[in-house]
Amino acid sequence: MTIPEAAQLVIQASTMGNGGEIFVLDMGEPVKIVDLAKRMILLSGFSPGHDMQIVFTGIRPGEKLYEELNLDEEATLATYHPKIKIFGGSQSPLDLEAHVSTMRAMCHARDEAGLLAALCRLAPDYTPGAHLTALRGTPLTPAPRFAASA
Repeated sequence: MTIPEAAQLVIQASTMGNGGEIFVLDMGEPVKIVDLAKRMILLSGFSPGHDMQIVFTGIRPGEKLYEELNLDEEATLATYHPKIKIFGGSQSPLDLEAHVSTMRAMCHARDEAGLLAALCRLAPDYTPGAHLTALRGTPLTPAPRFAASA
């Protein structure tokens, strides 16, 4: 998707809002960065691999290989535009203030392992990187998600 196409989607989504919605934009098919780099090298009049090298340095802490816009259990609602959807959120209610309060107490107590475990429960798709789990000496496995409050 080009920048003008993306900007047009953002502008159109801004006219749909009633307040508080989160819009999910369909940006089209993913593009491999290496293919984009080769295309840019060719468009600059050079030859990839000959005039200009592409070096793979590996993934850095915090980087993603791909972007997930929402989890399987999270719904999106259709709009009149086929490339704009409204994020419906998780089907289970979440007492976020209670979780933040618990994690704040863990921060004050400097309970790193407890805080990481709480984050894993709050966001089941979150997996701490090796640089974080190395602080505690043992890898953390995601725990079941917090139960919804009554």
